[in-house]
Amino acid sequence: MAEIRDRGSLVVGVSADTLLMGARNPLSGQIEGFDIDVLHEISRAIFGDPDRLQFRVITSGQRLEVLENGEVDLVARAFTITCDRWESIAFSAEYYHAGQKVLVTRDSTANGIADLEGQRVCAPEGTTTLTRLEQFAGIEPVPATTHTQCLVLFQQGKVDAITGDDTILAGFAAQDPYAKVVGEAISDEPYGIGVPAQDVDMVRFVNGVLEQMKSDGRWAAIYDEWLGGLGPAPTPPAAVYGRTP
Repeated sequence: MAEIRDRGSLVVGVSADTLLMGARNPLSGQIEGFDIDVLHEISRAIFGDPDRLQFRVITSGQRLEVLENGEVDLVARAFTITCDRWESIAFSAEYYHAGQKVLVTRDSTANGIADLEGQRVCAPEGTTTLTRLEQFAGIEPVPATTHTQCLVLFQQGKVDAITGDDTILAGFAAQDPYAKVVGEAISDEPYGIGVPAQDVDMVRFVNGVLEQMKSDGRWAAIYDEWLGGLGPAPTPPAAVYGRTP
């Protein structure tokens, strides 16, 4: 933490194309969203300034790599906590609970992923959503580098649907009036801040910031700003420290 303060900035891996979570505003050029505002609060806690952030725009498949090689201090990119990922990096406590759903065309009769047999469904490489998609017999998984590339394929008619976390799909539906999100969540996706495995002090510090945000209303305010379209702000996830099944 002292090294980060002395450096003068917090280096973070983020998305720049996931609307509502981490996306570049075409008017201001700034990267913004739910994940980004969480990082601003961590910067505020370290420096007394929410804007001491150096962004490294990464794909979903690069999230582990940039932590393992020390390129970034933290990753906040709709990052699901899993046991496999725990083997190579550390995570903060859960700060958002998402669930996997599907995006289909507005005129689709599908009510969920079970209705997509025989269809092409896109998900980004290196994600839990793609791995889970492969478990559904009769569905043709189509991997892409990013969620945005999935959206391009969807709009070109090269895939029939996109699967992903409800947070991400809500952003797609906001961009495309001919699309809709359907079905109940088929998974639990606990989001955590990714941290290099050796930086135990950073994990503890981030957990403290998250707990303060949940208790003083900042978490709910950030939710309302970015994810209010999913419904009223839920109760923030309870903190569970350390590895859980």
